[in-house]
Amino acid sequence: MLYYLLYSLRDVISPLNVFRYITFRTAIAVITAMAITFLLAPETIRFLKRIGKTQQIRDDGPKTHFSKAGTPTMGGILIIISILVSVLLWGNLANKYVWIMIVSTFCFGAIGFLDDYLKVSKRNPKGLRGKYKFGLQIIVALTIGLIQYFDSSDPYRTMLIIPFFKKWLFDLGVFYIPFTAVVVAGSANAVNLTDGIDGLAIGLVGIAVFATGLLVYISGHAGLAQYLQVIYITGIGELTVFCGAMLGAALGFLWYNTYPAEVFMGDVGSLGLGGALGTLATITRHEIVLLVVGGLFVVETLSVILQVASFKLTGKRIFKMAPIHHHFELKGWPEPKTVIRFWIVGIMLALLSLATIKLR
Repeated sequence: MLYYLLYSLRDVISPLNVFRYITFRTAIAVITAMAITFLLAPETIRFLKRIGKTQQIRDDGPKTHFSKAGTPTMGGILIIISILVSVLLWGNLANKYVWIMIVSTFCFGAIGFLDDYLKVSKRNPKGLRGKYKFGLQIIVALTIGLIQYFDSSDPYRTMLIIPFFKKWLFDLGVFYIPFTAVVVAGSANAVNLTDGIDGLAIGLVGIAVFATGLLVYISGHAGLAQYLQVIYITGIGELTVFCGAMLGAALGFLWYNTYPAEVFMGDVGSLGLGGALGTLATITRHEIVLLVVGGLFVVETLSVILQVASFKLTGKRIFKMAPIHHHFELKGWPEPKTVIRFWIVGIMLALLSLATIKLR
């Protein structure tokens, strides 16, 4: 909104012409999202404490987590608000991809909000029943797939791109719709599973979205895309502003979520962010890159799958506890050390994802 207002005055105040540049608006989006979080967080945390929206701690988890009882949850509302407001202020709202991202983030955040509400208000640790929770995610993800599939203006709308090679494109046809659903819903749940200790998930999201934002900018810049032999998609560059808003929201929330956390994001934050990452990957055709840059989200998810499968088949557990970050805690790693080490691996994976550009 402010983008339209300020840019329309460029003929009167020439410096305002700077708003035409995506890079400038991305930087402003980062700052705006952080500022909104810093502005709203203190009162939001006090409000959540006052109304009793606090986290329930698992009895089978690390004993050090018992001290977290009473910490307010549902702080992800801050993340969703700061992202959407920042994008509405500085994004080009005539861009269809921006609206797909807005709808996806809001819908997945709403599903998470409903799950959180049932957990903390009804004191039901399971929250929304799994079939309803996952069913709603699939409906939203399939809708995103359908929107992209019927977008005739995008010549690559059904293509699966192998990022390590120049011209490896696979046309999935109508199967791109369920493929999109798997990627988006899978990403949402992967981030949700990773959100188990202070600062872990939000830090990894910030790292992933920073690397993804660079790839999105390149894919949306005709000159850079041609030079680096990356698929160019018209209008996709505007999503760099969205990535900036996500990064700013992640950094702002990390200020309050780092150890010892003053607030937890809850499912409203983890599902919203995970759904946004998955949607971003499908729109920009970086689904395989998401497996790399979000490698730790994949590992966390696989650890749960393997743990459950092993226990059901053999009666034995592979890990001391799943997701795998709890395994390392139970092995004696202090929580802050676990988080920092996971962040380091996340940074390495982000660099590897960027290296795929040169491998082409």
